Amino acid sequence: MSTVVQHPSAHNDPHWDLRVDLAATFRWTVRERWHEAVSNHYSAVTNDDGTEFLMNRNQVHFSRVSASSLLHLNANDPDVMDLPDAPDPTAWGLHSAIHRHVPYARVALHVHPKYSTVLASLEDSDMPPIDQNTATFYERIVVDDGFGGLAFEEEGERCARLFSDLRKKVMVMGNHGIMVLGDTVADAFNRLYFFERAAQTLILAYSTGRPLRTLSHEIASKTAQELEDYPGQADRHLDEIKQILDEEEPSYAS
Repeated sequence: MSTVVQHPSAHNDPHWDLRVDLAATFRWTVRERWHEAVSNHYSAVTNDDGTEFLMNRNQVHFSRVSASSLLHLNANDPDVMDLPDAPDPTAWGLHSAIHRHVPYARVALHVHPKYSTVLASLEDSDMPPIDQNTATFYERIVVDDGFGGLAFEEEGERCARLFSDLRKKVMVMGNHGIMVLGDTVADAFNRLYFFERAAQTLILAYSTGRPLRTLSHEIASKTAQELEDYPGQADRHLDEIKQILDEEEPSYAS
């Protein structure tokens, strides 16, 4: 029988449930081995215009992130980096720019998972539709081929400007990693999960040296739309993750 953990809406924080959801994704990222030492960052907005957001603290291992430890930042506050608990400067540069300029980026997840990063390192970083998972992202990827170094504020602004198509919520950051957007934490994390799975399939297929069996434009488009409209999967995915963490790693929700 599963253990039911009461997630305390302590601190009278109106964003407590959002904090818990986001903290769960940090912990699960470690289990998937997508984390990279004390680097990388996730954020989720807390206001209507998307300029206030939660984000992980500077150089804290993902396995130690909890709901209460997340920073609450304002993308339009020029003094953020002067605070005693300032965020990682590249996290601030990238995520503050996205939340200032991309209103549909309610959640933004930036990591360097193995297969997605290999894809980002290829001359052609697009994702041909060779199976159901790769078809999920058909015509739904932004490929950035203008890497300009660490994502301080100028680089963050450049990357944010590349998001303009509402359908395209994954950026393959050439020579870097990926940025995945979503309407909710569940939506973004589910997209990240399946993108890394799709990248794994593609890279392994490339490694055979054999010709790819690529889906037609019509079937790939149809499949992508069907999966986009598939009901409830992202929410159930995150709910299941939280139930496992409730039993095995409940400190995420503290």
